[in-house]
Amino acid sequence: MTSDKRAFHRIFYPADAVLSCDGSMWPCRLVDLSLQGCLLRFDHAWQENPEKIYTLTLNLSDEISITMALSLSHVIGNNAGFKCEHIDIDSITTLRRLVELNLGDSDLLERDLLALTEER
Repeated sequence: MTSDKRAFHRIFYPADAVLSCDGSMWPCRLVDLSLQGCLLRFDHAWQENPEKIYTLTLNLSDEISITMALSLSHVIGNNAGFKCEHIDIDSITTLRRLVELNLGDSDLLERDLLALTEER
């Protein structure tokens, strides 16, 4: 029997994004997103340095974007899971609102925020 140990609710938000590090950029597709991190899909299996910190840029509109510093968590084929290591106040505010709108339940969001503060 497998148990899902995720403390954060994931929202499925398929969108194009860009992952970057040290001047290199990898276009990718966002599969899902949470306050803790994200799952990204690439055209090819992810084979970059697992020790690096990467920057995800997700443009929601011309004026609104989410930027997160990420570390690699796991890779399965063309999908790579990343953990959020840092996010600025504007991005976390936007992400919080996006999660809240997609969950449709502010109580679930509050639980995620509490879990985020307890984890750090």
